Amino acid sequence: MNLAVDTRLRGERIGFSRKAKAYLALTKPRVIELLLVTTAPVMILAQNGIPNLWLVLWTLVGGALSAGSAGAFNCYLDRDMDRIMKRTSGRPLVTGELSDREALVFAWVIGAGSILLLGLLVNWLSAALSLAAILIYVVLYTLVLKRRTPQNIVWGGAAGCVPVLIGWAAVTDSLGWAPVILFGVVFLWTPPHYWPLSMRYRDDYSSASVPMLGVVRGRTVVGLQVVLYAWATVACSLLLIPVGHMGILYSAVAVISGAWFVYEAHRLYSMAIRHGEVRPMRVFHSSISYLTLLFIAVGIDPLLPF
Repeated sequence: MNLAVDTRLRGERIGFSRKAKAYLALTKPRVIELLLVTTAPVMILAQNGIPNLWLVLWTLVGGALSAGSAGAFNCYLDRDMDRIMKRTSGRPLVTGELSDREALVFAWVIGAGSILLLGLLVNWLSAALSLAAILIYVVLYTLVLKRRTPQNIVWGGAAGCVPVLIGWAAVTDSLGWAPVILFGVVFLWTPPHYWPLSMRYRDDYSSASVPMLGVVRGRTVVGLQVVLYAWATVACSLLLIPVGHMGILYSAVAVISGAWFVYEAHRLYSMAIRHGEVRPMRVFHSSISYLTLLFIAVGIDPLLPF
């Protein structure tokens, strides 16, 4: 039996507030926050100014529901390994705050709601992209790749790139090279963001038989891969300057924050090959700061007069 406290086994009645918090936790809100950070700025870039605020609101709500649905499906499908890993021992399906049925129904309802909301209040292209993001994360990543290959996060991570396309499609009802480049930025950024986490929780993933790169390869190999993907991410971000006609602000932020991200990646690799104390979470947190700064610049740059 799982060591985590299961409230159902104890017969404890769960109040409305606690239940609501459990449903919220099921959606992985920290992931949603990061995805929304990449959506709103792209809408400003697509509009070359401030878009209709109602359009922004419904796009963000729809995107949040879509990401929340994918997260809930993931928690349902991975509930067996979540019961083994210490990092996920507080999730609602492990603690018993939600039943498996409640989680599955919730995932279907908000997933369908996201598609209908985007289709009716934004456009059907953004709705189709929302459906694609859910399918990539749930089917390709969670069901097909996660337990079979250390490349799981590379291809499965494509789901986290789709909000960029949704933001652009919401404004233009089309796609173009600028959102494709930004899709590439998030796609290339995902491995050097997530692999340090797999290094930090190597024992957790190993105990659950999940072949994350940090489990099946040594830290030197992981460090080198983080360096290569960090460089590729920064190079891709610079492509937006000529393609998206970006100005001084974006150019400066892309170069300076990119240099910082690459430095942190090299620092991790250097400590790995020297067999020193490796601090992978430093790269993990710096990667979040880097992406946040970059997309803030994406949103502010079109508003400047130069």
